[in-house]
Amino acid sequence: MASEPAAPAAPAPDRPTTTVSGVSRLAATVERLRREVRRAQAAADGRGVIELAKGVLVERLHCGPAEAARQLHELADEAGVTPLELAAEIIDQAAQDRMAEATRGFLDQAVRRAQAEHAAEQAAEQAARLRTAESGALAAPDAQAVAESLLRHALAPLGAAAVAVWAADGDGSLTLAGWAGFTEEEATRWRYVPPGVVTPAWRALTERRPVWLDSLGGSGPPSIGLHECAGGRVAVPAGTGGRLIGVLEVCWPGAPEDRSPRVERQLEALAELCAHTLETRPAAGLASAALPATAYRDLPELIDLADGLHDPVLVLRPHIDAGGALADFRIHHVNGHFADLAGRPRTAVVGTLLLECYPLAAEQGGLFDKIERVYATGEPFRADRMVLNALVDEVPLSATAAVSISRLGDSVLLTWRIEDEAARLANLLQHAQRLGRVGGFEENLVTGETLWNAQLFQLHGLPPTASPVPLAELPDHAHPDDEPAIGRFLRTLLHHHRPASAAFRLHRSDGVVRHLRIVAEPVLDTAGHLLAVRGAYQDISAQHWTEVALAATRDRLAHTEQQAVERNRLTLQLQRAIMPATRGPIDAAGLSVAVRYRPAEEESAVGGDWYDAVVLPSGRVLLCVGDVAGHGIDAATGMVVLRNALRGLAATGAGPGQILGWLNLVAHHLTDYVTATALCGLYDPETRVLRWARAGHLPPVLVRAGESATLPLVGGLMLGALDEAEYEEGEFVLEPDDVLLMYTDGLVERRDGTMQEALEHLLATARGPAASLETRLDHLLTHSNADTADDTCIVGVHLPPA
Repeated sequence: MASEPAAPAAPAPDRPTTTVSGVSRLAATVERLRREVRRAQAAADGRGVIELAKGVLVERLHCGPAEAARQLHELADEAGVTPLELAAEIIDQAAQDRMAEATRGFLDQAVRRAQAEHAAEQAAEQAARLRTAESGALAAPDAQAVAESLLRHALAPLGAAAVAVWAADGDGSLTLAGWAGFTEEEATRWRYVPPGVVTPAWRALTERRPVWLDSLGGSGPPSIGLHECAGGRVAVPAGTGGRLIGVLEVCWPGAPEDRSPRVERQLEALAELCAHTLETRPAAGLASAALPATAYRDLPELIDLADGLHDPVLVLRPHIDAGGALADFRIHHVNGHFADLAGRPRTAVVGTLLLECYPLAAEQGGLFDKIERVYATGEPFRADRMVLNALVDEVPLSATAAVSISRLGDSVLLTWRIEDEAARLANLLQHAQRLGRVGGFEENLVTGETLWNAQLFQLHGLPPTASPVPLAELPDHAHPDDEPAIGRFLRTLLHHHRPASAAFRLHRSDGVVRHLRIVAEPVLDTAGHLLAVRGAYQDISAQHWTEVALAATRDRLAHTEQQAVERNRLTLQLQRAIMPATRGPIDAAGLSVAVRYRPAEEESAVGGDWYDAVVLPSGRVLLCVGDVAGHGIDAATGMVVLRNALRGLAATGAGPGQILGWLNLVAHHLTDYVTATALCGLYDPETRVLRWARAGHLPPVLVRAGESATLPLVGGLMLGALDEAEYEEGEFVLEPDDVLLMYTDGLVERRDGTMQEALEHLLATARGPAASLETRLDHLLTHSNADTADDTCIVGVHLPPA
């Protein structure tokens, strides 16, 4: 056949015009196909209602199916309704079921509210929708298709936006069997609700009645579509023969417009359809296949058992596919100790399939194979070290764990204990102790129980079944020459409650002598009482030859040490000669002055604290305390220089601020890097005015009328820090019976507290009553809580009452 000549090509339009025209045509085609699909769906859903009505007419008119079809169309034309609406009315009259009751309720209310003709049309449409929904549900292959049919035909006309069909399990959990109006992601998240989660569907199931909610937003209960459809909703229990097997949950975008009894009857009728489907049809793809009721008989006891274990536990239920074969295991429950390998919360794991949650478990010979074998044979599986794999952000993660798998009834109990960092470190420590020949112990002083590890029994040459040697019996097992060292060790540890160590020679029962070092620390309660002692022994026999080689060096060092002791002794003698421990009381122009000085507890810690109280030629009284930084002979000689210089500078008649300024020049230029704090005061007996200045020193304390307080601070840098420094002055008037206290930091300083706390303790001690000034100073020294073992100076000034 000859082809026709080609027509001349039309000019090509612009690209934008072509694109818009093509998209419009495509959109029109898609919309046309959608309308055809909707019409086909409506016709298919309504065909079942019409066929059922034709069957009723065949029985009543005693005619054939063709005649019944012709009669149905003729009657519909005469009544002015569609054949589907007439078929629904015929079925309602013949069935007299819950659906017909719901339709009659609608008819009665519609006739009362509107004109009879218009109401009849609405009633017929509503009856047709209900019967169409019923027909679609009966013909649906699963609960998912039922949910879509109910929303399209029966619930959307009521203003509903979404619907969920829940299947109830024997343990009180809920499985999403079908849904419509929600996104796939939302349906996936809510595919399983564990027992006891208070959702509207759970309430309807447990209370056995419809549960209405005007709004699910705010603090409403959790449920599917909380963010997509947060308006009102109703959950209606679905059951047959008095047995509840599911719940129908209907959601509105806002508050339901109609909650009349006729709507409730319609919803109950639709819930009955859902129950019929759940009982006779398989669930949708997200729900597991139904299991017999006997499978749940022992499930509550199994969950209680899992919750009582201290290791992470998963309760697994078999997941059967459509062909009746085992496809996977669903994670039905996890206990409170569960820790996910990928760090996910428990809610993200419960209800999921095992291979979906841990896909790497499907590896050949992996965790899933072990679980499947235990479920098939009933033989438990145990492994002390098994590698578990998981995916975290598509990155494989491995963990070593002790795994236990057991079958209990129709469920599988999976227990794992991850070998965490602490366990690995404990294992590493055990090897380190073995290599270093170290053995640990703990002795409970309350119960008298002593615990040793295995390495310590080997160090002592005792079998593991022997009784450990308590610390009190340690001298009996040591060389007699080492008893003093052990005695000091025990006193420091048990009486002074401080960590201690000692080296000694151990006489073992097998005749072997070992050189050991013991290190221990006390365990105290909140009140400071000794509860236990923990520590370790180390075998240092291999290092003993080093000590022998160093014996000569120790001899040479002994002479140097003796020289240091002699130096400290001379320093202490010098300090005590200049600073007697007690002085006073001094009666200076009506002012009573007393002094207390407590030197350091250790000779090597002799410091540079100093004081002075003297009447000057002008009649004023010089009062001062100071503290030179450091210890030893340098601090003592620096103290002598500053004390004597201050007394000479005070004779010039200058004020305390000027005196400290000059004394700073002395410390900076005329000493070898001496720094010190000082407090200087000048008292005028005629005016009772005390002028004072400080160089980085703690402020004086004034006790007046049973109250104590520190004087307001004045500025002043410590002596010797800078070449030039200025010192502010303060002054106040002493009143009769006032007591002024000047002191060094050895009276208050503590290692475990702040200076503010120390001053508060001093003020509380100072405000107590005292028979005399000397008694007050002795009381302050006795009740001082300082723990630095430093020198302490206190100068007390009392103005007797007139």
